[in-house]
Amino acid sequence: MNNRMWNSKNPYQGKSERVLCLCSAGLLRSPTTAVIMAQRGYNTRAAGLETNFALIPIDDVLYSWADMVVVMDSSQAEEVDKHFDGPIYNFNLPDQFEYMHPDLVELINNRIENLEFHRWDV
Repeated sequence: MNNRMWNSKNPYQGKSERVLCLCSAGLLRSPTTAVIMAQRGYNTRAAGLETNFALIPIDDVLYSWADMVVVMDSSQAEEVDKHFDGPIYNFNLPDQFEYMHPDLVELINNRIENLEFHRWDV
């Protein structure tokens, strides 16, 4: 039987690292991050941590799907750490940009270039 959990581990997704990009609502920063990382060969999804207003709210299936998680601030990293055992990266991106704004894209590209320096550790 195919369901969401089975699909999250579907073997036909390829071997690219699966990156879950999270922000508060999953509307601006995390989708922009997902697009930029997908352009670099990652398999990406974006969602929101604030389930009351997120377009695509985070859930256990998305956590199960991900190899790593990218968040936008330290409070989000703390929340994700309660639910996810893999690597968590905090991109420290303020919530002040439109979707795909050139300044946001530049910041994201800089963060991706230095992933190890932005890893969030408890």
